[in-house]
Amino acid sequence: MTSPTRSPRTGTAIAAAGLSLLLCGTAAAPAAAATPASWEYQALGLAAAQKTAQGEGITVAVLDSGVEADHPALAGRVTTGPDFFHDGLQSGNPNRGAHGTAMASDVLKVAPQAKILSVRVLDENKEHPPFRQNNPLAEGIDYAVDHGADVISLSLGGDQFGNYDNDEVNALARAANKGIPVIASAGNDGAMFNDTSFPAGYPGVISVAATQQDGNRADFSTVRSYNAIAAPGVDIASAKNTGGFANVSGTSPAAALTSGVVALMLSHNHKLTPNQVRALLTTTAHHPAGGRNPLVGAGQINAAAAVQGASSPPADKSVPTKYTGKEYPIGTDGTPKKHHPPMQTGKLAVGYTTAGVGLLMVVSAVLIGVLARKRAKADAAAPSQSPLPFAGPPR
Repeated sequence: MTSPTRSPRTGTAIAAAGLSLLLCGTAAAPAAAATPASWEYQALGLAAAQKTAQGEGITVAVLDSGVEADHPALAGRVTTGPDFFHDGLQSGNPNRGAHGTAMASDVLKVAPQAKILSVRVLDENKEHPPFRQNNPLAEGIDYAVDHGADVISLSLGGDQFGNYDNDEVNALARAANKGIPVIASAGNDGAMFNDTSFPAGYPGVISVAATQQDGNRADFSTVRSYNAIAAPGVDIASAKNTGGFANVSGTSPAAALTSGVVALMLSHNHKLTPNQVRALLTTTAHHPAGGRNPLVGAGQINAAAAVQGASSPPADKSVPTKYTGKEYPIGTDGTPKKHHPPMQTGKLAVGYTTAGVGLLMVVSAVLIGVLARKRAKADAAAPSQSPLPFAGPPR
């Protein structure tokens, strides 16, 4: 299916039987079998880009539902990290790793010499269930930062993934501080509710929209002003966790392909900062009319141009700098230590008066009810009498 649903956090629609939304590992050596080529090779200019770099020495952290590392397209390229989702599913279970396996193969399709660090942070359906004690995504980002990731690929998001989350923001800040680019899928809500999608909406994250074969936005791709770039996202041949390949559609493969392009760029120049990566992707893209828009950001990626540009990137002036202004130790900045505004007694008095009247009315109603019940009881206990005839007014 290529049309999205409201709940997918993985940003992927799988277009083949047996491939539901998409872990395991060992060491190095090239993958035994490449993922089949599809139209994104030409659209991204991968043939020219891969003549310059193939992702050598770069580790891409795929935070997802897990990766089946013994798939021929992934063999020897995957290291398995921890499972922060903690649902007990083991590698080899068909309900685990479908989405993550597909995304890892899409990264390696672009950067075949890169390595994959698989960290499980979601399942195939609910992905980020409520009332969870830990935050799998935040923990996964921190693990990737501490275990050698050069790129963090997040093919996940959507309205069910949660709202703005401080743990995730702090983890992303630590990634930025280490100089690690973070790529995320824009979301598959464009044809329905078009909700804000996190983590794509967090500052500093490179949000990737999906394009179809004609270069225009895929109809399911979420439209947002924070979209930075776009990449192919319809009918992308990807590895299945049960073996073989299937076509996948969504902003998930678009983000995975973009992560692969970033791996090529870093392989060509490992000193690139996240801001330089963003600048190169956006300035070398195939721009839409007007230069950029919320549909596809700066346009569809031109991998060959972005990789070539990595050798002479624009200056990054956003690096942290030491504060040189006047410093004020606590309590010496000239402001009073404690200050309370005067109490507005007029409004308070009105409030108390209103509350008093209301309370009096309630008490009166209760007393009237009690008296009425007592009177009814007394009437019931009295001997029965015939009503007196109306005699008219006294004379």
